[in-house]
Amino acid sequence: MIPPRWKAYIARLIALLQRYPGVVAAFGFISGVASFVLVDRQSRSAMVMAVIMLVSWLWLVLEGLFTRVLTRLIGRRIPQPLISYGTQLIHQESLFFVLPFFFFTTTWNSGQALFTGLLGLGALVSIIDPLYFRGLVPRRWLYLALHTLTLFAVMLTALPVIFQLTTAESYKLALGTAVLLSFPSLLTTFPVQRWWRGLALIALTLALGGAGWLLRSWVPPASLWLTEVAVTHRVDNRQRAPGEPLSEIEVGRLRAEGLYAYTAISAPRGLAERIYHVWRHNGREVDRIALDIHGGRKAGYRAWTHKRNFPPQPVGDWQVRVITENDQLIGVLRFRVVDGAGQPAQAKNQ
Repeated sequence: MIPPRWKAYIARLIALLQRYPGVVAAFGFISGVASFVLVDRQSRSAMVMAVIMLVSWLWLVLEGLFTRVLTRLIGRRIPQPLISYGTQLIHQESLFFVLPFFFFTTTWNSGQALFTGLLGLGALVSIIDPLYFRGLVPRRWLYLALHTLTLFAVMLTALPVIFQLTTAESYKLALGTAVLLSFPSLLTTFPVQRWWRGLALIALTLALGGAGWLLRSWVPPASLWLTEVAVTHRVDNRQRAPGEPLSEIEVGRLRAEGLYAYTAISAPRGLAERIYHVWRHNGREVDRIALDIHGGRKAGYRAWTHKRNFPPQPVGDWQVRVITENDQLIGVLRFRVVDGAGQPAQAKNQ
């Protein structure tokens, strides 16, 4: 049991928050933005913030149970508007915590822009009270969809930081958790009154999981991003630095010297990850080379692949897609092979 003195303190706090409910929402916005500043500076702070994010989501999942227990402990019912503002706080803090990660890791000329755009739209709705309370909350299916999307994004960001899970492991665990928790939410929105509706609900849940898996390349790897890239003729092994970056190369020089794809990839401290350089010619994959990277270096883990074996007709547009074991896209390097002797230009890599 809670001592009477503490009950009085809690009752005063609830009364104060009832009087100024907007303070809760403002705190969610400010702390969400501040959390990324802490994450960017210290890995230990990142772990603390990530744990807070996941614990706060337990409140959302078990909101009704926690509310009833807390009501019994303090002997006073918690006002529904205050609960709503508390939920809004968690949405704000979670979305503004994950958004900078996805913003940095998104390849904007790919389907990843849609996923990050949805997170940004959710963050915008969460800070505009009329949109949140009049447009989102009354539409239960939409409200629960935001729950699930935000939880999915938080887990993708937090799991590599807390447990040093690879991107592939984090994605599977986050997707499985989101699908599992979406089932009771769907059950509340679409009550099962006949047996066939129950089967349809299970099929819908499995379809959501299948779609999440098939579209995994559209989800940015929140914990991995490129800090430096280059397509070049040489790499300084001692300095681990690339030579002059190229965007265009003549066939003769390509065959004589080959080509390096150089990438520096930022990853959380302690994380070991296998990534791939996928060489593509005119949209067709011609080579896939594995690289093992290790997190912790602020400027990114430096690694490269050297390709000398090119097709008989290499002229055309080339890409080196940097992907995870899970086929999530980290970034793309582009260059063009031409027939005549042309002057190499400054690389335009993304």
